[in-house]
Order: sequence, then structure tokens, then C-alpha cells
Amino acid sequence: MNLGSKKAPGKKNGAVSFEELVLTYQDKVYNLSYQLTGNYTDAQDLAQEVFVRAYLGLDKFRYEADLGTWLHRITVNLFLNLRRKIARHPAVSLDAPLDTGEGEITREVAAAGGDPQELLEELELKGFVRRALRQLPAEYQAVLVLRELQGYSYEEIASLLGCSLGTVKSRLNRARQAMKEKVMQMAEEKPPEHRRP
Repeated sequence: MNLGSKKAPGKKNGAVSFEELVLTYQDKVYNLSYQLTGNYTDAQDLAQEVFVRAYLGLDKFRYEADLGTWLHRITVNLFLNLRRKIARHPAVSLDAPLDTGEGEITREVAAAGGDPQELLEELELKGFVRRALRQLPAEYQAVLVLRELQGYSYEEIASLLGCSLGTVKSRLNRARQAMKEKVMQMAEEKPPEHRRP
């Protein structure tokens, strides 16, 4: 998946304005940031940092590739660096699920309408998937988001991550297996009274 055939934003006096860069690519950068971080606040912080870094490094961009793809690469690299930093200095998030002693609950509002049991199960599965994704190593998380949520080809992911095609395929296979195991484990740990008959 290419970010589009958009050319770089127009230049004014030989330079792209910061506002023009943000307006052209903010949705794509923010969407990837949210899919990687899993919450609005971190996604906003990551996207903001991406645009600052991109604008400061714009003079190094050679316009041989798509500017949107370059921004996605910056996004993924900043995310991976952030995850490494967090792993060294863990913090507690106020957006994290609450542990009630009987299990975790997330702060979500169910959509109106439909069968409440089905809505609950759908929310629960989405919660399992989100939590499982956040528990994966950063490299697995990045490759899964780029492939499954962003729709990039294996070759594009290899280019974005700066690794070989074989590494992408290997990481994706391991990431999918790890996700499956984590979601299954979470479903099995669900209290019996909340399991479907």
C-alpha cells in the first residue's frame, strides 16, 4: 500500500511550510501512530514528534520516494525507540485497564442497539486483541500494524523497517502466532460465569 501518489507539498521560497506538511499528512501519520500506541494521548504525542522531526530533517529528504512513506518510516522508528525507552523505564498509564481483583475492565462505551451479549463479546474480543498487541515486542507490534492495519506489502514493510524481506516474514509469522496464543490465553482466563454457554 502506498500512502498515495501525492507529491510533496508545494514549496514556498524553496522550503515546505510546517503547516503545509501537517495538513497534507496529519491523518495518515496520526492513524498509524494510534494503531501503534493504542491510545489517543500517546498517538498525538508521537504524531507531533514525527512532524517536528520530519520538518527539521526535510532538507535531507531527497524526494526520490513518497514523502508519506518517509513520514511512516519516521513514525515507526520513533515508536520503536519509545518502546525501548519505556521497557527500560516502565510507567503506569491512567488509560490502562483497571484490575478489579476479578479481572480487568476497560473504559469503553458500548454502541447502542444490537444484542447486548454480542456487543459485550465483541468489545471483549477487541480488548483481548488490543491488550495482546500491546504485550508483543515492539518489532512484532510494528510489523503487525503495518501489514494487518495499514495494508503495506512485505516489501514495503522491509523498506520501512530497514530489514530484509525474510526478516519481515519471520517477524510477521511469529507475531501472528504470539497474538493467537495471547488472545487464547486471555479468553481461557476469563471467569467461567462470563463465558458463553
